Amino acid sequence: MGRDKALVQFASQPMVAHALETLRQAGLSPSIAGGQAELAAFAPLVPDINPGLGPLGGICAALASTSAQLAVFLPVDLPLLPTSLVLCLLRHAAISGNAVTLPSINGFTQTFPAVLNRSLAPLLERELATGNRGCFSAFQAVAAAIAQSMSVLPVEILVQSGQVSHPQSLPASRWFLNVNSEEELRWATVHSRARIA
Repeated sequence: MGRDKALVQFASQPMVAHALETLRQAGLSPSIAGGQAELAAFAPLVPDINPGLGPLGGICAALASTSAQLAVFLPVDLPLLPTSLVLCLLRHAAISGNAVTLPSINGFTQTFPAVLNRSLAPLLERELATGNRGCFSAFQAVAAAIAQSMSVLPVEILVQSGQVSHPQSLPASRWFLNVNSEEELRWATVHSRARIA
């Protein structure tokens, strides 16, 4: 977008504020991994131990800095995700004991939001060290390394069973709109407002 997406305005707030509020509504105390110093006004920053290594570097830094057994990762550019999905993924991860828990929509597994067990930190660091910077492929690799499959929850089934919902009744297929351009930002804003109205 030619600027820091975290500070792009969506519904009168920076997108980082939306992501943090989603996590806070889930009862979590969020931090910001991989963020610039100006984001410290929104939440504590995770020290960048992997500068320049992208989102997976931030995930590794966050896992290294937390004492929580399970960590939720939510990017700033998914402003339409409801808190209920985060809570459902977190509950499932706690009950199942799976180290990687992700949602899927329309048959496609989504990389985020992700619930990861802290024990994966050294394995993810190893993926970084071998040059694998892709979050999804790294999640697959570390799950296989501990002889687990990734736990993938189909959002459609969660909605149909009443386990998750959107506060503005936005269809689940829209929750995963990744805002990477001005056009996508306009689309998300229009559809969000239409549902609120």
